[in-house]
Amino acid sequence: MNNHFTIIAYMLYLPITIAITIFVAHNLFKNGKVFLYDIFEGNTALADAVNNLLLVGFYLLNIGYVVYMLRITGDLFDVRAIFEVLSAKIGFIILLLGVIHFANMYVFFRLRKKHIEGKENDTITTTDN
Repeated sequence: MNNHFTIIAYMLYLPITIAITIFVAHNLFKNGKVFLYDIFEGNTALADAVNNLLLVGFYLLNIGYVVYMLRITGDLFDVRAIFEVLSAKIGFIILLLGVIHFANMYVFFRLRKKHIEGKENDTITTTDN
């Protein structure tokens, strides 16, 4: 009977974590375009290509980790144990997605800052000549 609770936990864990990953990836993909268009100065083809590559990398990293963390050690004897195991596993995945989201935002803002500084330097150089 203990095996049934473990199977139930697996059946809940995968769809929940994959749905959360897809939700976050979709929002990063959709809203990140604006930053990429600005960074790549309106070169929408390049910005879209980079955005697609970031999306694929995000999926590979996160879904790979979700599957890697699928293993449940120990026996689950009741519904309470399922909730406790799932809350720890899903909570950690959510925290990981949050960290990756803020890392992406940091990279986008750094790229944008360099882009703006580059434009300012170009303006200063052209007005000095």
